[in-house]
Amino acid sequence: MSLRTVLRRYCPQGLLLLLAAAAIWSLTLGRYPVSTAETVRFLLHKLFGFGTPEAVQYQLWHNVLWEIRAPRIAAAILIGSALATSGSAFQAMFINPLVSPGLLGVLPGAAAGAALGMLLDRGWGTVQLCTFVGGLAAVGLAVSLARLYRGDRLLMLILGGIISGSLFTSLLSLLKYLADPNDQLPAIVYWLMGGLSLADAETVAMVALPMLTGMAGILLFAGHLNVLSMGDEEAGSLGLRVRQVRFWLVLLATVISALTVVIGGLIGWVGLVIPHSARMLVGPDNRRLLPVAAVLGGLFLLTVDNLSRLLLQVEIPLGILTSLLGIPFFAMVLKNARKGWG
Repeated sequence: MSLRTVLRRYCPQGLLLLLAAAAIWSLTLGRYPVSTAETVRFLLHKLFGFGTPEAVQYQLWHNVLWEIRAPRIAAAILIGSALATSGSAFQAMFINPLVSPGLLGVLPGAAAGAALGMLLDRGWGTVQLCTFVGGLAAVGLAVSLARLYRGDRLLMLILGGIISGSLFTSLLSLLKYLADPNDQLPAIVYWLMGGLSLADAETVAMVALPMLTGMAGILLFAGHLNVLSMGDEEAGSLGLRVRQVRFWLVLLATVISALTVVIGGLIGWVGLVIPHSARMLVGPDNRRLLPVAAVLGGLFLLTVDNLSRLLLQVEIPLGILTSLLGIPFFAMVLKNARKGWG
């Protein structure tokens, strides 16, 4: 058995172990130092009831590790996994290695919704609701525009996404223009740069179930994605209901992508970079590619988030770092784009 075969066979298990280790290690990182041994002792007691730490020490660990760091770590893993999963699904659906989750306008729509929620000034819950609704509205508009015209359905859907994204980007600019420059505008700009400083246990718990359900739904369509990646005509000739399958895939990918903006604002490039990395590890079969991309996406964004809060004295917006890391990789993808879909 060759080394390449071994790596492909055991890649998911290895990445899961690496993600678990990275999550525990990330709990130890921060301005307040907590050793790995103390972190493990706390987790063993918190999760399984092992050990009896001192009350004062346990309360300190609970505040630092469980209430502050754990929600942020969970948010990073959820967002990275969701963006990588939706990006992999879109690339397979549209048979294009340069497609990302924002193709149908979900990210501009969610950003415009968040800006509207901030202008309404009705509380954080309103901002989150407007963010989610804005993302769904943008994709709904893209799909509606695609149905108005005859022709290649994939091409029409892409054009609909371009139009919808441009519209909501313009609406976002208008909302920024109308925002109070001393209060609302800085909040909007900071939100658009992405970050997990506002991630709390309540928000993570609220979005975790729908995000995990959406990712699980996409995983169930992995075999259908393999067929769709051959083209609509070939998929239809094999008995696949192309329109229905694509509808559900677009819906699931849209929901989980919009929810990532609810937690952490706009975080780009993950849905483009990670699917290619996963494809290099395990190949193009979506039955293996999707779970590997999900785990790799969570690991990637967790690592970048650790860098964002530790590199400097002030926290670097997460979207800036993902862009700086994603742009060189995108250049390599462009270099090999003409080789086709492998």
